[in-house]
Amino acid sequence: MSSSLSGSCLCGGVRYEFSGEPLFAGNCHCRDCQKATGGAYVPVLAVPADALKITGEVKYYDSRADSGHMFSRGFCPNCGARLFGKSSGMPAIIAITAGSLDDPSRFKPSMDFFTASAQPWDHMNPQLPKFAKQPKV
Repeated sequence: MSSSLSGSCLCGGVRYEFSGEPLFAGNCHCRDCQKATGGAYVPVLAVPADALKITGEVKYYDSRADSGHMFSRGFCPNCGARLFGKSSGMPAIIAITAGSLDDPSRFKPSMDFFTASAQPWDHMNPQLPKFAKQPKV
């Protein structure tokens, strides 16, 4: 993946830019992500939080993750589009939802994680490594 990425919410009220290499890119199959999106998984790329520039107002919804840490999901308060995720257990990392990228075709997942919660009706890429829980990053 290239060293410069940008994206926005549906209405354009929140924009972001990132320069650097993502720490990882993958598909999260945890139940919280399924409930937050209404889908089988959330495609995300994780980046250093201090390398992400966000403009516009972002609201966060906090919930307790399986790890016991708080997980905050960032969304646009106007259109409701989910954009970011961050864990109190990894405060230096922020996850960006791949669908919010200006060019989402640049997202190249390298793993599926929380596959213990994956739905049987979801077809996962058999060539990607699978992790039952959160992998070590």
